[in-house]
Amino acid sequence: MQHQPTTTAVADRGEAFPADLSRQIKARFHHVDHDFMGRERLFFENAGGSLRLKAALEAVAKVDAVPDSAERIHEVAAWLKQVQARGTDDVRLLLNASGGTVHASLTASGAMFDMVRAVAENVPGDNIVTTVLEHPSSYDAAAHYAQQLGKELRVAPSNRVTGGIDVEEIVRLVDERTCVLVVIYASNISGAKLDLEQIVRRAREVKPDLYVIVDAVQHAPHGLIDLQKTPVDGINIAPYKFFGCRGSGFSWLSDRAAVLPHHRLAGKRPDFWDLGSAAPWQFAVMTEIVDYVCWIGGQAGGGRDRRALFARGMERIGLHERALLARLLEGSGRVPGLRHIPGVTVLLDHDDLSRRDLILAIALEGLEHAQAVREYEKRGVIVYERVASSLYSGRMLNSLGLEGAVRVSPLHCHTFDDVDRFLEVTRDICAGSW
Repeated sequence: MQHQPTTTAVADRGEAFPADLSRQIKARFHHVDHDFMGRERLFFENAGGSLRLKAALEAVAKVDAVPDSAERIHEVAAWLKQVQARGTDDVRLLLNASGGTVHASLTASGAMFDMVRAVAENVPGDNIVTTVLEHPSSYDAAAHYAQQLGKELRVAPSNRVTGGIDVEEIVRLVDERTCVLVVIYASNISGAKLDLEQIVRRAREVKPDLYVIVDAVQHAPHGLIDLQKTPVDGINIAPYKFFGCRGSGFSWLSDRAAVLPHHRLAGKRPDFWDLGSAAPWQFAVMTEIVDYVCWIGGQAGGGRDRRALFARGMERIGLHERALLARLLEGSGRVPGLRHIPGVTVLLDHDDLSRRDLILAIALEGLEHAQAVREYEKRGVIVYERVASSLYSGRMLNSLGLEGAVRVSPLHCHTFDDVDRFLEVTRDICAGSW
């Protein structure tokens, strides 16, 4: 479904980084302009993978090379403990979370299943509420434990204009017998951000002690999370989507959620969730991510408070990405935007860019989506198809009335020049040169 933008267009088109700052940012990442074999390319598939900070990989190499166990009493072990403590503090800082438990896992998906299980199995209620746009790790966890425990699964439908979920559609499903609400922060198909603050507030007006678990994996690299404004009981992030490394997931659980029965060693604290020896490099990577965002925040000058610097950095990232999104849609004097290239349909094209992360779904006339992806790759551009046959996107696409899409997902380390190159390639493909 294509939405025709109104004459008001986009009132807030963001604010791009100054050119010098953009050059510095790009230099801090691996493989922005070339792949690992040195071939020139654009990586616009950050919703599936993510460009990596050089400092994050350096932290892995340094910390993981240390053979010592952090559980010992030696000097190096004490240093590893400090690495873990600093990374734990930085997870809390990133989320603006106080108290509770930080849980390090192999994947964010695994942690989501564990959090949903702990609440579903131990909190009274005969129904579980979620949305049709959830990642499979959230939706399937909710569905599995609803079926296993004999609870009703209630699923909020999508909005085919905005590509998101209306607050009212979620709240109307919540009642005094709801066990848990499982909800995504932003769609990984359309980029639409859900109004989490309103969802949490209004759902708890219906049931004040409602447990809420949030999948923030897709949204975290694009926008600020503030658990003081959205007091949930569980939330997960994936460092590899946040400029970090694969093989790591982090979650935070509220005080009451953390002490629910869960898998743990009997000798550990009731609120301890990690199983086995920690991998200190996971925590070192989180610190590098937070350091980097704080560095961006500090470019405007002033202030030493780490959370304030981080918040300013994420705000600047969001504004730059909004400027990139506006450029993708409207183009410039150099090249027309996706809304104006013959043969391109911008799917779920909603006007208010402040309600969208930097993800676009498009269709190219005369090209099956996978074929379009291959045509982009021939021209040095990496995007990805989302199709109804995929377990990762079928449910969401069907709810939005789409058979598939080409998903375009740049990152803040990209520039207007990168966007213009993508638009030129798109125009070339649509001109039928394939």
